[in-house]
Amino acid sequence: MTTQQHSGSESDAQNMGPEEIQAVIDRILSKEAPSAAPADQDARGVFGKAQAISTLDHEHSVYDGEQEDLAERRALRRTAGLSTELEDVTEVEYRQLRLERVVLAGLWTEGTLADAENSLRELAALAETAGSEVLDGIVQRRMKPDPGTFLGSGKAQELKDIVSSTGADTVVVDTELSPSQRRGLEDIVKVKVVDRTTLILDIFAQHAKSREGKAQVELAQLEYLLPRLRGWGESMSRQAGGQVGGAGAGMGSRGPGETKIELDRRRIRTRMAKLRREIAAMKPARETKRANRRRNFVPSVAIAGYTNAGKSSLLNRLTDAGVLVENALFATLDPTVRKAQTPDGIGYTLADTVGFVRSLPTQLVEAFRSTLEEVADADLILHVVDASHPDPEGQIAAVRHVFSEVDARKIPEIIVLNKVDVADPFVVERLRQREPRHAVVSTRTGQGIAELLQLISQAIPRPGVRMEVLIPYHRGDLINKLHNSDAEILSLEHEEHGTRVLAMVREGLAAELESFVSNG
Repeated sequence: MTTQQHSGSESDAQNMGPEEIQAVIDRILSKEAPSAAPADQDARGVFGKAQAISTLDHEHSVYDGEQEDLAERRALRRTAGLSTELEDVTEVEYRQLRLERVVLAGLWTEGTLADAENSLRELAALAETAGSEVLDGIVQRRMKPDPGTFLGSGKAQELKDIVSSTGADTVVVDTELSPSQRRGLEDIVKVKVVDRTTLILDIFAQHAKSREGKAQVELAQLEYLLPRLRGWGESMSRQAGGQVGGAGAGMGSRGPGETKIELDRRRIRTRMAKLRREIAAMKPARETKRANRRRNFVPSVAIAGYTNAGKSSLLNRLTDAGVLVENALFATLDPTVRKAQTPDGIGYTLADTVGFVRSLPTQLVEAFRSTLEEVADADLILHVVDASHPDPEGQIAAVRHVFSEVDARKIPEIIVLNKVDVADPFVVERLRQREPRHAVVSTRTGQGIAELLQLISQAIPRPGVRMEVLIPYHRGDLINKLHNSDAEILSLEHEEHGTRVLAMVREGLAAELESFVSNG
């Protein structure tokens, strides 16, 4: 971006009055649709609504099943407005925890004010998904973050005043903070400071269900924590050796010893090494399943995309899988594989994968690499995009960046423009012009699902060997294989000596049928 564009955006921000700035913050924190704004507001880029969490009244369709896992998750959800004081002893068993009260903070370093607003809205959605109540937020215009406090001393003091006036107990920052920035900001605001990476890791820790998922999340958390350990007081005390630990207690008592924080780092490294071994031990089971599918020539289709774009809903719509669907970010983490079939009878597998997000922590990409291999090993990717989001191109770019990290950019891809029933038709048309291979669908209403199935049927690897065979009647097993996913029957005719079949088959089955080839 040029310097001229930066200066113009900064001038716009300086020309905004206090009421206009407050209106921007109100729109960031509000879940309701914004009221009509003046024409000059639209020119500044402050008009618009980022639907990181959808506002649809109907969260589920009949294809989503009973959603018992969701009921179990919400049974322990924290709620706002509950006192920590008990009025009756019978409340002990049924009481829920009060939500954390948070204030958001972000920097506007590049792009438009609308981009900064969308980013802070996404942070608010992440904070609510993690179990907190968003009270307020600030956006500062800076060319680059302050190395000491991220926001700068003046804006950090302003943030402290907001925290004091709202009664917040946590500040959430819309980026990954260095250890010194987090410590410097906490020293000023006097409450806990959490950065974007910590928030995402916390959501993953809440939603991980499988043994492999829990191990992957713990590994990512430890990788993030290791360089951020802090110690004071007893943490800086040192171990002593010898018989009684005194300086004159003989061998082993001399020298500086090992501090407690060094001991903690060693324990974390040991735990990380154990988790890596456990994850590596779980990997062969997943690879064996993929090898079986490859050996049987079963095409695989991976559903990938931005978080809350509708991946699990699409899987439920196509296969009646009944996996958990929630109007929240990173609702499902563990991959789910289901069997599906094209309209003309070719079988394939559909795999629902973990959602992506802008600036996905590198620790998660590394920890979930074995899970993301479902995308890298697929024959086709259904890239689900929320067409109702104000920046769908940004979502597509963020997801494709993760594809590059897991070596999945060369795999054929179909852009699935979801939620078109609530999307702007002009945005949908713009995306259709930009992405030549696309499908326009709504998993809630079923619009475009038939066209998507047809695209999948055309894109997956199909049997490529044309054969005409005469199969004796006592070899019904071969007829059964021809009716399965290994073949596409073009014609079938029962004759005196057997069944004459003209079919497209895969190479493995072609070798088995070689002895029955008929030339008419």
